[in-house]
Amino acid sequence: MNLLRRVLAPIYFPLLFSLPFCFMACSGNIDERAREVGKPLVTKYCGNCHVVPDPGLLDKKTWITSVIPAMAEQLGIEVLQDNFYLHGKQSVISHADWSKILKYYETLAPDTLLASKTDSKLRNDWAVFSLLKPKEQPDLISSTMLVAIDTATKNIVTSNSEKPGLYRFDNDFHPKGMTPLQSVAIDIYFPPKATEPDIVTCMGGMRALDGTLGQITAIDKKRQQKPRMLSSEMIRPIQSTPIDFNNDGLMDYAVSAFGHNRGGLYLLKQLSDHTFQKVPVREIPGATMSHIRDFNRDGWPDIITLFAHGDEGIWVFLNDRKGGFTARNLLRFPPVYGSSSFQLADMNHDGKEDIVYTAGDNSDYSRILKPYHGLYIFIQSGNFEFRQSFFYPINGCTKAMVSDFDKDGDIDIATIAFFPDLKNKPEETFTYFEQNNADKTFRANAVPVHRDGRWICMDVNDFDGDGDDDIILGNYSKGFLNQEHVQPSWNVHLPFIVLKNKTIQP
Repeated sequence: MNLLRRVLAPIYFPLLFSLPFCFMACSGNIDERAREVGKPLVTKYCGNCHVVPDPGLLDKKTWITSVIPAMAEQLGIEVLQDNFYLHGKQSVISHADWSKILKYYETLAPDTLLASKTDSKLRNDWAVFSLLKPKEQPDLISSTMLVAIDTATKNIVTSNSEKPGLYRFDNDFHPKGMTPLQSVAIDIYFPPKATEPDIVTCMGGMRALDGTLGQITAIDKKRQQKPRMLSSEMIRPIQSTPIDFNNDGLMDYAVSAFGHNRGGLYLLKQLSDHTFQKVPVREIPGATMSHIRDFNRDGWPDIITLFAHGDEGIWVFLNDRKGGFTARNLLRFPPVYGSSSFQLADMNHDGKEDIVYTAGDNSDYSRILKPYHGLYIFIQSGNFEFRQSFFYPINGCTKAMVSDFDKDGDIDIATIAFFPDLKNKPEETFTYFEQNNADKTFRANAVPVHRDGRWICMDVNDFDGDGDDDIILGNYSKGFLNQEHVQPSWNVHLPFIVLKNKTIQP
């Protein structure tokens, strides 16, 4: 035996030590082959509709069990039980090419996603705020979908999916009446004149179906006139923004209809008889919110819109002064980002508006924590060119709103997260970013309100009329618990809370 060992040792031991290197080399070759073969096909079949998603954006299990089956259906492939793929005449891709795409994601996706790290510590701090609460509703699980501060009437306006209507409260939280609605309101526009009606956008329902039609209604503040329906044919509309796009003196509205497989950005064009005509601007599902500006300073209003489903990104629509718009893409994101909101603000005091953007919608096919969810700032260099200057990771970040909350001359940011890490970081449900005027850095404050509700909506305005902006947060506590073995650890009976700004004392 010893002789045999001496004979085989020169062969055996080099082979033993070379096996790990051979394995890594072979594995590297497999990865490179999968990339070489699969990426051109993904670009060909997916890149025409949205940014090509890198395998590293999701873990292997999520790709294979959830996202890829959804991709298959978009390519006309029938998905059977246990993710068996059946190709037919309706399929736009061959079985061979589809197998290569599967291999691309199976091979290159990580087993797990690593959490994003930040150098800035999240501080538990009330900052400039104090907490105000209305009475609890002990018989109801809160389903608030709209909170808004009406400074003209000094009212708080809310709506919930349990009993659809528009509810008004005074600044002591006493009820001031309710206007019935066909479905839950999700957006409201308060006109500058108190004599003009509020424009209320109702989504139609929570279900993501193309048959879910919402309503856009004009409602008299004093309830002396009946509500007037402006539109009832939009697929899941979630915002209506005033814009006299043709400068005829009649107010029109830019409507973001999120839809499902259908939807888009539309105009409700007011005709001379005061009826409204639906005019498409970009018929792509996922239109989420818009802002109106005269970007090229030609005296005609333009539109900037966030699309957050499939082809995610921000587009500007320049008014052609002939009744239409010219589209230009400003920012584009992969379809798994879950774009959720954006604001325009001059963050660096250079006279140009920058983009404050959030990613965090997590109710689609990939319901996992994602390290790229959070708050972003894109600085404008001019001519509609933007570069990322800031990112702070927030799991499931839902919305950001900007204001100079502490009245020191710079812009601060408030964020909510409806899909936070409820197990390990529930405090990220609300974060206040206080900007340092000297070096333009941000201090992140976890204002401790995560036990008071789960925040799905937010509004910023001067609630008490003392000259500084307050914040109102709406509590939605009915389901959408993506993490296993999680039960509500917050108050499910509070419809909303107010964070009163203490910067300026009355």
